[in-house]
Amino acid sequence: MPTQASSIKSADQRSEPVAGAVEFGSQFGLLPRQKIEVMVRRGMIMSPELDNGQIQPASLDLRLGPKAYRIRASFLPGKDRTVEGQLANLNSEEISLEGHGAVLERGCVYVIPLLESLKLPESISAIANPKSSTGRLDIFTRLITDRSEVFDRAARAYEGPLYAEVSPRSFSIRVRRGTRLNQIRFRRLNSQQLERNDFSLDEKELRERHEALPLVDGPLNLRNGLVLRVALSREPLGPIIGYRAQKHADILDVDRVGAYAVSDYWEPILAREDQRLILDPGEFYILASHEKLHIPPDLAAEMVPIDPAMGEFRVHYAGFFDPGFGHTVSNLPGARAVLEVRSREVPFILENGQVVGRLVYEKMAEAPLSVYGQLEGAHYQGQGLKLSKHFQEC
Repeated sequence: MPTQASSIKSADQRSEPVAGAVEFGSQFGLLPRQKIEVMVRRGMIMSPELDNGQIQPASLDLRLGPKAYRIRASFLPGKDRTVEGQLANLNSEEISLEGHGAVLERGCVYVIPLLESLKLPESISAIANPKSSTGRLDIFTRLITDRSEVFDRAARAYEGPLYAEVSPRSFSIRVRRGTRLNQIRFRRLNSQQLERNDFSLDEKELRERHEALPLVDGPLNLRNGLVLRVALSREPLGPIIGYRAQKHADILDVDRVGAYAVSDYWEPILAREDQRLILDPGEFYILASHEKLHIPPDLAAEMVPIDPAMGEFRVHYAGFFDPGFGHTVSNLPGARAVLEVRSREVPFILENGQVVGRLVYEKMAEAPLSVYGQLEGAHYQGQGLKLSKHFQEC
């Protein structure tokens, strides 16, 4: 298996003792690639030797372990229980992911121990979300930790294993040991931030940033973050303005890149004269933002769920944007946000330019040495309307 070029070793291979704290400098915020590498060397992140490209500019890809458990329903362990103990109580069915792996069936729920585990200090917490490709395949994926009452969070000083809850919603998928479905970010906190939940830049800072280096290719529309609108017209996307997942498709191997014909899994959505799209309940859509974006190298961004009062649909399961996303030589915003959209209980009419979400920005502790687009696996730099990397280019 390929390894990191920087020759990072797992906790059981290194010769230096595990430190109770690490010198990260005086900056606080999301930790960049070079600090995540420090965490691996110091035993804060424990794992078999890492795969090539596993550490991203501001996150770490997490890998599935050698077995999965099929369960009846999603769960959280609660503050006094472990995930392993809950799995034993649920009479879960064990499935091997070794070798050629196994098929995770659409509509079923699985819990999978991950190869990585954590031993965090008091000053560092972690946040997880699905990878971009995972979200575009409609694979509902969340992180679970022991003694937790929330998904996708590892609390300060958390020490223990990590698990992924995986539920394919549109396609049955094949996965195996080492498959990467979600990623984790690490936030270093100062003493005044230990109980905070909101770390986003305020509107004043965003306006100043936009004046110095445009964050979007049009007017800056702010509402507790950068407002994004959906594009449903020929201008700027062309005749195809989206895709709808087919209900009955073949199994899709998530580790095969560029292997599948779009027409076997997706129905194209053509632009209409009225520039509208009716979302059908339970259907899954890939759409694109009207705006082109740019994430400065010292910031990261996340698309947050839309306010329920704004519409009966959900946008973006995998909402993390790395530093450098959308960068162009001209320093103008160069990539659209791909929107993973699912309607809820009733049909809902989307109109061209309708607000569908907002992007919140957060400071990095320091700029990563390599930004998005400079590392292996940056499949979505400069993207417009784009399906996941698994599909052949049209």
